[in-house]
Amino acid sequence: MVLPATMRLRGHRCFNRLHRSSKRQDGTLMVLRVAAGDSNLLRRELRRIEEKTCRCALVISNKVSKRAVMRNRLRRLLHDHLRRHFERRNDLTGQWLLLSLRPEAAEAEPTQLLEECDSLLRRAGLDL
Repeated sequence: MVLPATMRLRGHRCFNRLHRSSKRQDGTLMVLRVAAGDSNLLRRELRRIEEKTCRCALVISNKVSKRAVMRNRLRRLLHDHLRRHFERRNDLTGQWLLLSLRPEAAEAEPTQLLEECDSLLRRAGLDL
């Protein structure tokens, strides 16, 4: 079984941990939070594969766009970009990421979003 390089992060305990004890990188369009993962906060069936993956979460609120279609499009774009980015990296296992979009992201071009995402990853020390 081939495991994906990134898996979705979910659950309020995981998000609370990211908000409490993460390093924050601010951009004009988004905010990146990075923390070391804690497998004890995950469901029991996910704990055994935690060491082999990097978990990511995206937060795109109604303030970014009232239309769910637009929010989902942004979410798919960034999830795919992060997945491709972390497939090339094997040394980031156990990292948790939270990427929150700001309202200005709705008017931005996709290339501008991806460039800022890459620059935040570089500032956080997660670049290639």
